[in-house]
Amino acid sequence: MPKKGKPKGEAEPAGLFDRDLKVVNIGIPTFADDLASEGVAVVKVDWKPPAGGDAEMMRILDKLGT
Repeated sequence: MPKKGKPKGEAEPAGLFDRDLKVVNIGIPTFADDLASEGVAVVKVDWKPPAGGDAEMMRILDKLGT
């Protein structure tokens, strides 16, 4: 009789669902706000891409070594 459960090679992450969720949110504040409203521990990081995402300015900053 075949075994029931997960297909061969598919493992369940050890203890992943046995712990409280803790999240680091980078960028979009509403994601963190929604999680926090559900009681999830959230750390908000205010991050923006270097040079506002301008590719040419990033190349210039790269050359300057910043």
